[in-house]
Amino acid sequence: STRKESSAASDVYKRQRDCITLDFEFRPLEGREGNLPEVICMVAHEIGTGKCHRIFQEELYQLKAPPFPVDKTAVIVAYYASAEMSCFKALGWPMPHNVLDLYAEFRNKTNGLPYLPCGRSLLGAMKFFGLDSIAPEQKDEMRALALRGGPYNYHERSSLLDYCQSDVDALLPLLNAMLPGIDQPRALLRGQYNIAVAAMENTGTPIDIHTYADLCHFWDRIKSELVLEVDAAYGVYQGGVFKSDLFEKYLGLANIPWPRTTTGKLKLDEDTFKDMSKAHPSLLPLRNLRDCLAKLRLSDLYVGSDGRNRCMLSQFSSITGRNQPSTTKFVFGLSKWLRGLIQPRPGMAIAYIDWSQQEFGIAAALSQDKNMLAAYLSGDPYLAFAKQAGAVPQVATKHSHPDERNQYKQCVLATQYGMGAESLAERLGVPELRAKQLLDMHKKVYRTFWDWSDNLYNTTVAFNQVATLFGWQLNVQPDLNPRSLRNFPMQANAAEMLRLACILMCDKGINICAPVHDALLIEAPEDQIDDAVLVAQGCMEEASAILLDGFKLASDAKIIRSPERFHEDSGQHFWDRVMDILERIKSNEKLNAGC
Repeated sequence: STRKESSAASDVYKRQRDCITLDFEFRPLEGREGNLPEVICMVAHEIGTGKCHRIFQEELYQLKAPPFPVDKTAVIVAYYASAEMSCFKALGWPMPHNVLDLYAEFRNKTNGLPYLPCGRSLLGAMKFFGLDSIAPEQKDEMRALALRGGPYNYHERSSLLDYCQSDVDALLPLLNAMLPGIDQPRALLRGQYNIAVAAMENTGTPIDIHTYADLCHFWDRIKSELVLEVDAAYGVYQGGVFKSDLFEKYLGLANIPWPRTTTGKLKLDEDTFKDMSKAHPSLLPLRNLRDCLAKLRLSDLYVGSDGRNRCMLSQFSSITGRNQPSTTKFVFGLSKWLRGLIQPRPGMAIAYIDWSQQEFGIAAALSQDKNMLAAYLSGDPYLAFAKQAGAVPQVATKHSHPDERNQYKQCVLATQYGMGAESLAERLGVPELRAKQLLDMHKKVYRTFWDWSDNLYNTTVAFNQVATLFGWQLNVQPDLNPRSLRNFPMQANAAEMLRLACILMCDKGINICAPVHDALLIEAPEDQIDDAVLVAQGCMEEASAILLDGFKLASDAKIIRSPERFHEDSGQHFWDRVMDILERIKSNEKLNAGC
């Protein structure tokens, strides 16, 4: 929206004239998670006119547009508005111009607070402001009725509409309570992101449903074969169980130093394995195997009957305001090798587009560190850092000095992750003294950045609050990790940038399948994917320029055309290994069936 439109809309909901409080009840089509929503009923209250619309399923699907205004003067008020926007899409209705999501605003207001007795649901928000609300038990009963699906008798229809209206009735007093603390123009921007979220949740990610079904069916047998095959190189499993003493013996033979706990035992947590497999790529198959055996439940992945992975993206759920979808229901939350399940349909293509060193670029722009800005604009900030530090010649390339570049890359990433010298040394497989030297060099070369970071940290601690450029705030508690606090401006502004890019892409008709941290997966017909990528990258550049006062971040794109699969280098080898085992098992099944 233009500034005038945003201002006009702000005035509208400040006066509460032409505001519409709204709620839908819905369930996944056919009751299958991963399917598009089936709308059951809707209640909407036009605050200005006092009109109340109570409409059930059959009539809703006959309407070509909502029975209330959705133009530039109207504001749709909802709680967790992406759900309502998904219902708009399911009904084929035009999207509203202005959305105020009270969930996003309540999440923003309470971000960082240590304890909310009733959580951040609508009930929790009502309790927080001392407002009356429906009993949780009644909510559970009505949700179960909605999920059951029709046909509904007269009493059930009336009960569902009454339940829906109870949420709508709660929104006006909640709006009144929250309005004085709402950052009005930016709140509408967060509300607009809900429209983009609904579009992404509606599109979903294309999955090879036949391979997925085979993996689910034969998974137990595949795991057994994987243990035998993968562990042949390590000898750390006994009876299908990982043994730390055998692993310690392997590490000694392989001459791999491993982090230990204060009691002297090997650290065997997921993060340690992740870091060590980066430092020692030979450990990657073992890490993937442990992931498979410990936490992978393939049947939990939400895949609709049309073969698309759809789940709640859980926008604004992390402390930095990033999306936080379920790690078991979202395909990008699973082990990287399973991204091989992602496959465009015949005649279609997908593209994975991510910002180039996004957090480094944001840090450079926010701090206005000239060395950091120059490093980013060089196109390879890691090699540029090595050159600025005098570690490699000015004519060096990533091919001529790969080891030096990697060390300085890991140093940059360590500062972004809040990693200390000990952890960096473990990741690089170097003495702690060397890791400390690298971190000290970062502070020397990028002194302006560190001065900015120190000032921001001190100000934040003094006022117990910090916020992004677009108003996503954090209430700082005494026990918050100082490294996380220092990294908040980069992480949280990266989330703002992603939201902006998604809004811009949706406005330009780009079909987004999913957001993935600092990247987006888009889809288009195969003969249109190149143009779609250019438009999407333009939106990502524009989003960075809007947020960073004209400083533009570059992006990289990887196009996958049917029948290719989405593979990441670190996961493809393990995918191929699993597929070989799967084919062996299926061949044996056929032979046995023939006998």
